Amino acid sequence: MARRSSCMALLVLILALSAQLGASDLSPGYYGSSCPNLESIVRGVVTQKMDDTIRTIGSTIRLFFHDCFVEGCDASVLIRSTPGNPTEMDADDNKSLAFEGHETVRVAKEAVEAACPDLVSCADILTIATRDAIALSGGPFYPVELGRLDGLSSTASSVAGKLPQPTSTLNQMVAMFRAHGLNMSDIVALSAAHTVGLAHCGKFRDRVYGSPADATLNPKYAAFLRTKCPADGSSDPMVLMDQATPALFDNQYYRNLQDGGGLLASDQLLYNDNRTRPLVNSWANSTAAFSRGFVAAIVKLGRVGVKSGSDGNIRKQCDVFN
Repeated sequence: MARRSSCMALLVLILALSAQLGASDLSPGYYGSSCPNLESIVRGVVTQKMDDTIRTIGSTIRLFFHDCFVEGCDASVLIRSTPGNPTEMDADDNKSLAFEGHETVRVAKEAVEAACPDLVSCADILTIATRDAIALSGGPFYPVELGRLDGLSSTASSVAGKLPQPTSTLNQMVAMFRAHGLNMSDIVALSAAHTVGLAHCGKFRDRVYGSPADATLNPKYAAFLRTKCPADGSSDPMVLMDQATPALFDNQYYRNLQDGGGLLASDQLLYNDNRTRPLVNSWANSTAAFSRGFVAAIVKLGRVGVKSGSDGNIRKQCDVFN
């Protein structure tokens, strides 16, 4: 038994180290001379898309997370399927990714190509757009590390079992994050992305209508959710994940958890579990502490599975391979 445990620990370490391969090539000033206006170009697009709809914020951030957690931060989630070849985009766990995130990256790529053709990867544009969606909605601004290449593979089958589910236990999430070199603090930090965006009723209906209903859900919040989501599942509307400050990237997420207002079961367990509750309480009480923790976590996430050399290229369009 001890030998098996040692082997499992070694496997987790190897996976974590592999997840960071290529990260040493990243640099905040990577395009400083080749495309000096890159970040301002992307920021302009994100600003316009956010003016069009607040859905841009959550959908862009979620797109980045789903990309990095499967094949690494290589924009493979952006590739459209072809007949007989379903890509990550059409995997069950990615079908709910909103159009606005994809559209933001597409328009940003076109603008960047007009200024700096064949120089900037879609993976880096998604990384910048994510930072800007966070910062422009009131969250922390942080320097983005750049220099990723776009991945050469995208398959729907590669997504299975790679992404946390609304019903995931903390132990399950710890295992998933650890495989990418991320820890429990990173789980709590990155979950704060649920302070913006929307979720389909199907992701939490059992918490509201289950027999018995989820006792960790605030009764008033549960009653509100029942007005939004039909019990019979006849439709699957979307609900704002944070009713208090839906357009702000802030630490309201953690205060919601303290009040039993985590929309997904996987959110609320961060407060209910003694291992993560102290951090939830700390970040609920301090915007500065939350910002530091979140920035540390999302920068680490951006280093996962980075492609370099012959493992990637720079796509001309983000949704098709060259």
